[in-house]
Amino acid sequence: MMTALVACIAVMGGLILFVEPLITDISEVFSQAGISESYISLIFKASAICFITQITCEICRDSGENAIASVAEMWGRGAVTFMSMPILKALIEKINEIIGST
Repeated sequence: MMTALVACIAVMGGLILFVEPLITDISEVFSQAGISESYISLIFKASAICFITQITCEICRDSGENAIASVAEMWGRGAVTFMSMPILKALIEKINEIIGST
């Protein structure tokens, strides 16, 4: 069990080192497109919540705790939904602007 945990931590560390330049490139593309930094931050945070939730659920299922895994999935979905509200509000405002201008 301890070996698997150390292996998972090592893989996650390697993934972070691999993904960091990609995140920088994506941020540059979004900023060139005129997308606010706060929205970019929300997208990356939501992605991190998804990854953490998935790992947590897999660990719970491997331990035979399916009920806890289901609750963790529900928490992850709720957290992402809660975090997406500012983006949803901005989208609705843009739609209203487009509809109102025609």
